[in-house]
Amino acid sequence: MVERTLDAMQRGGIYDHAGFGFHRYSTDSEWLVPHFEKMLCDQAMLAMAYTESYQATKKEEYGKTAREILTYVLRDMTAPEGGFYSAEDADSEGREGKFYLWTEEEVRQVVGKEELDYVAKIFNIEKDGNFVEQATGRSSGVNILHISKSLGELASDLNLSQYELQKRLDVVRQRLFAHREKRVHPMKDDKILTDWNGLMIAALGKAAQGFDEPEYAEAARRAADFILGNMRKPDGRLWHRYRDGQAGVQANLDDYAFLVWGLVELYEAIFDAKYLKVALELTRDMLAHFWDADTGGLYLTPDDGESLLVRKKEIYDGAIPSGNSVAMLNLLRLGRMTATLDWEEKAEGIGRAFSQNVKQLPSAHTQLMVALDFGIGPCYEVVIAGSAHAEDTKVMVRALRTRFLPNKVVLLNPAEQDSPETAQLAAVTRHRPSIEGKATAYVCLNYNCKLPTTDVRKMLELLGVD
Repeated sequence: MVERTLDAMQRGGIYDHAGFGFHRYSTDSEWLVPHFEKMLCDQAMLAMAYTESYQATKKEEYGKTAREILTYVLRDMTAPEGGFYSAEDADSEGREGKFYLWTEEEVRQVVGKEELDYVAKIFNIEKDGNFVEQATGRSSGVNILHISKSLGELASDLNLSQYELQKRLDVVRQRLFAHREKRVHPMKDDKILTDWNGLMIAALGKAAQGFDEPEYAEAARRAADFILGNMRKPDGRLWHRYRDGQAGVQANLDDYAFLVWGLVELYEAIFDAKYLKVALELTRDMLAHFWDADTGGLYLTPDDGESLLVRKKEIYDGAIPSGNSVAMLNLLRLGRMTATLDWEEKAEGIGRAFSQNVKQLPSAHTQLMVALDFGIGPCYEVVIAGSAHAEDTKVMVRALRTRFLPNKVVLLNPAEQDSPETAQLAAVTRHRPSIEGKATAYVCLNYNCKLPTTDVRKMLELLGVD
């Protein structure tokens, strides 16, 4: 079900085949006609979905799509200072989708007459347009680029190898993109929001690990440094939004939960303890100001925020997950990293607080299901002891990252540091030294630790994977 959906979305008109990234949603069941707005939060959630699907299946098309989404974000949605913009409008020149639509003649001018036939077959381009105006029932006269078949099927139809077809497609896409760049662009919403930036930092952190790509880790680091440097008050609390040099609006639950998620993923991507430290500080602030001590769960607004008739608590996981669901997983992960049992109990409290809602419709609470799965286990705590820059440490860490192992936390005990900050934050790392100067893995299942190993295959065996 997951793969069929991801395939259909990437091939459909909801995906920008010329410039990458996903439009906000489809208006039909075929994924053809989108609402053309592009939202940062959607790019983040879909980048995570395609990255994890790549790790789980090893299908290159999922990895390729995840990388393309991030190419779009880093190219078009990144502020010079490092934060990420919120959205791009659907309209340009007073018409929705005009920037993204193509007539057959425009495509002919870009790719040439000889190339038009196979380009038209691949992207389903028609002389009268490939979709019907809903209001009038008439042919639109313009085309939404979309693909109806897999690359292998298209290659067979065109009597080409997949490699040759991909090369030609890359050239065509670059030409279409270069031509489209001359058009009037949709307006960009250049607000920088803490919660959506947290999601994108998490996506980049996951991708940095899954693809062993330092560029993604660096982009995540720059965004995190921007948020922490410009959207955090002197007392450590967060602002919600930033624009034109000004931060403002008191942060809500999503800001804390999503940013902590991003910081945890960033820590596991680069093992810089300062991001783990801030994740712990923000979690303490979140519990101090949003926790419902009477019935459990977290309010959307803080206890010292604007006076409201009702302080809401939200749990629905829609296009983006709820702050409570994300916080539940954060508390479990950070609790395992630092052996803070109280935080794991708080995570259980979130589950109990909303259990009746979830029982009625589990599919509306999928992020909470992820947290529940983590909590039920089996769940592993892994400490890698070794020099952060040594090749054997990198090999061991890479073996963890290239596999889909969501129910784990990973800490690094850097052998080159006499008193690493990680040991102060996560006491479990203090008595986990490297053996004979080699990268060493300590694998624990629900705090019950196996004998350490310097063998990557043995480490994976202890984790229950090949």
